Amino acid sequence: MADARAVLTHLGRFRDGMMPLLNRRLPDVRFIESGTSDVLVALPTDQAQLSKSLTPAVRWVHVLGAGIDGFPLDAVGDRIITCSRGASAPAIAEFALALMLAFEKQLPEQWVTEPPDTWNYARLGSLRGKTIGVLGLGAIGTEVARLALAFGSHVVALRRSSKPSPLEGVELVARLPDLLERADHIVITLPATKGTDALLGKAAFAAMKPGVNLVNVSRGAIIDQDALLVALDDGTVARANLDVVDPEPLPAGHPLYKHPRVRLSPHISWSAPDTMNRTIEMFADNLHRYEKGEPLHGVVDLAAGY
Repeated sequence: MADARAVLTHLGRFRDGMMPLLNRRLPDVRFIESGTSDVLVALPTDQAQLSKSLTPAVRWVHVLGAGIDGFPLDAVGDRIITCSRGASAPAIAEFALALMLAFEKQLPEQWVTEPPDTWNYARLGSLRGKTIGVLGLGAIGTEVARLALAFGSHVVALRRSSKPSPLEGVELVARLPDLLERADHIVITLPATKGTDALLGKAAFAAMKPGVNLVNVSRGAIIDQDALLVALDDGTVARANLDVVDPEPLPAGHPLYKHPRVRLSPHISWSAPDTMNRTIEMFADNLHRYEKGEPLHGVVDLAAGY
């Protein structure tokens, strides 16, 4: 590197949380916010400032996260860009399974604070035998599928590439409607790209099985939120579990805050005791690879946008 142990950083509002982890994992690296380095480690929080950080000296950019939407990809040029793809997959998959289980087991609706009308009786659902539709079969989607299979669910998945399923027991479908019309639960784990913007719109909701449970742990822009509200009101979507929305945060008074069939969380599905450390570890491993001239993990396909 131009300075063998200097790495340029652009972490925005996450600086105070990420810098101690970076310093602890890589004590022999000098992290700088300005100056010269051919390595930039960043979070895509401010496109204008990120573009300024992409100085001519920078040859490799690592994004501390799985999604690179929000990064000024048009300014990358011939640089290599990687991300911590898969670091948050275990946490996000557990969150998605928790939301599906809560739907089937009617939680928290079944909790009682006084004697109920009936005791020892309920009509609860089960994931066993249900069809889970996974949109996107990357690291997160694969982990969702693995957990769903362990619960006895049938898993159907749609992926952009023609690669075979990484898991035995997952049925791949070629068309979005083929998944939507069969799924009891739909889990969105797709990246945000031009091709996935508003992918679930009016036509997609019309193709869904009535009473479906929708889980979005990916990006809010993948769902047309106006069309979703219609589908919630007409019963097509029995529940929408949204960890991501568009924009983030939603403005005060937005109907998704109050809709009785919406469970809204503030983009926290990634949170787990080891997620941050796993994220930093992927960068540290890539930094050592970069210095040795070895192939990097998590290389982003600029044409595909992820």
